Amino acid sequence: MTVRVAGPDDIDVVARLLTEFREHEGRDWPPEEAIRAGVERLMPRGDTEYLLGGDPPAGIVQLRYRWGVWWDAEDCNVEDVFVSAEARGSGLGRALVSFAIERARERGCRRMELDTGADNAPAQGLYRSLGFFDSGIFMRRRIDENLP
Repeated sequence: MTVRVAGPDDIDVVARLLTEFREHEGRDWPPEEAIRAGVERLMPRGDTEYLLGGDPPAGIVQLRYRWGVWWDAEDCNVEDVFVSAEARGSGLGRALVSFAIERARERGCRRMELDTGADNAPAQGLYRSLGFFDSGIFMRRRIDENLP
């Protein structure tokens, strides 16, 4: 199964897959143009990678890197994992996350983190089978006055 790091020529496909993920989550915001602009902004930076899986691409992972003081190395945050409906069950999700682990290893990361919905048992099973474990509670707070 083909999995690769996206490059500048892939901005449209990255934005399309992230928009499809947004819709899969039942959301209609941010608009696709904002997603594309975000990808254009993040892709050239050294702290973000997009992985594409399939030929043509039908899955995506967004990786964000940051320095972790407590590990004296970079952390890898697996921010988004998405496989299009037609490719689910094909092993593409496993291939994408396995490649993400390899990218983090190559980069010298000592820790990877991700979050998923509490009711997303298939994703949790996949992540556990690849060595991820529950480590507590991941909490979020929105800043309502800054939301559209």
